[in-house]
Amino acid sequence: MADFISGLRISSSGMAAQRMRMNTISSNIANINTTQTPEGGPYRRKDVVFEAMPDGKNFGEVLSTTDPKYDFRRVQVTDVVSDMKAPILKYEPDHPDANPDGYVAYPNINLMEEMTNMIQASRAYEANVSAMQASKDMALSALEIGR
Repeated sequence: MADFISGLRISSSGMAAQRMRMNTISSNIANINTTQTPEGGPYRRKDVVFEAMPDGKNFGEVLSTTDPKYDFRRVQVTDVVSDMKAPILKYEPDHPDANPDGYVAYPNINLMEEMTNMIQASRAYEANVSAMQASKDMALSALEIGR
């Protein structure tokens, strides 16, 4: 039963991480033309940082697991970082955010790259859903054997 619960926790952590990644990608796409932010300057592309964490419901479970065979890992979003690439300058002298030379700074966001990342995040989410469904089906089959 412990392995079943661990599998569900690992898959659910993957789903949560991919949901956060999808939200970040959506924010990037939504702000592709944002030339001014409260911080000043154009919007900066954001990306999530994943980290493998030991799977344990609480501190006691982590300490009691000494067998490396059961050192399962779950994924966790540890940070959301801003891309520090230079903005894209476009000559638009009539734009209200144009500099004295007539150039407007736009976010350095590639729509095709963001769409590719979105598809990748969606497929990873779907893979975790499938793993959870398979675990659930195995547990239900095991219960049927006991009847």
